[in-house]
This record gives sequence, structure tokens and C-alpha cells, in this order.
Amino acid sequence: MSGTGKSTALAGLARRGHWVVGTDLSARSIEVASSDESGTEQLWREDAMDALLARHVTGWLFVAGCASNQGSFYDRFDAVVLLSVPREVMLQRIATRSTNPFGKDAHERQRILADLEAVEPLLRATSTVEIVTTIPVTKVVDALESIARRADGGSVGRSTRP
Repeated sequence: MSGTGKSTALAGLARRGHWVVGTDLSARSIEVASSDESGTEQLWREDAMDALLARHVTGWLFVAGCASNQGSFYDRFDAVVLLSVPREVMLQRIATRSTNPFGKDAHERQRILADLEAVEPLLRATSTVEIVTTIPVTKVVDALESIARRADGGSVGRSTRP
């Protein structure tokens, strides 16, 4: 979900030396016409994600993003974490962020709010854990590391998707 702190959390994880990949604005995602022809939807490029997840990783890999086909990769993640915030916080973050232009115009905000209503419940139902990111980013990063550690039996392991 836009404005929940995925990029900020990834930056904090990277500062701590973890391998991080954001899929929202990368070569690992594509925009396609939505199946219901109501607009567009983001998909993870299966070839690119397969290659990413097949690589040997020392330490933990944290992957962030939201795509219609992400569920087809869940069996390859140790944990799936939903980052969420109240609607008002989300809209404020989107309005003031400088790292991502998505959501600045009214049409994009409408898409974000529609996704909040339709998509977030689906993400919540399929996630391992939810972190409400109104807490300081250091606490979000601590929580993500803790989830990865627990999923990996206390050692360094595969991948976690915030």
C-alpha cells in the first residue's frame, strides 16, 4: 500500500547492512491493463523475481512492494509482513513525500484510496504479521529484523517481504 513506509523501512534495513529490494519503482515490476479493464495494475515480472529469489543470499533479503501477482511468490518468503497506517496518515505521507511522485494528483489518490478499501483487506488476510507504522522507523526496522530472525529460527536466512 502506498504511503505505509515501505521505502523508509527498506532504507533503515539497508543502513543496518541488509540486502533490500523495492519493487514499486524498479525493473522487477510492470504496469498492465487491469483484468476488469478499470485501469492499470502492477505486476511483478516473474522472470525478474524468480532470478532475484534464486540468488544465494548471505544474510536476510527484504523485498517490498505491492503487486497483483505477489501471492504466487509467498511460498518463497519466510514471512509476509503488511505495513499499514490509518488513512489520514497515509494521505499526509503521500502528500509530503519527495521520493515517490505517485499519489500527488487526484486520480492517483483515488486509486490509492480504492486500493486501501479493496486490496488492503486481502493483504491483511494473507500476511504473516502486520506492523502499524505510526511508530518510529527504528522500531519498524527492529520489528522487521525480529520477524526475520524468528522465521529463520534465530539465524540468518532467506527473505522477508514487507
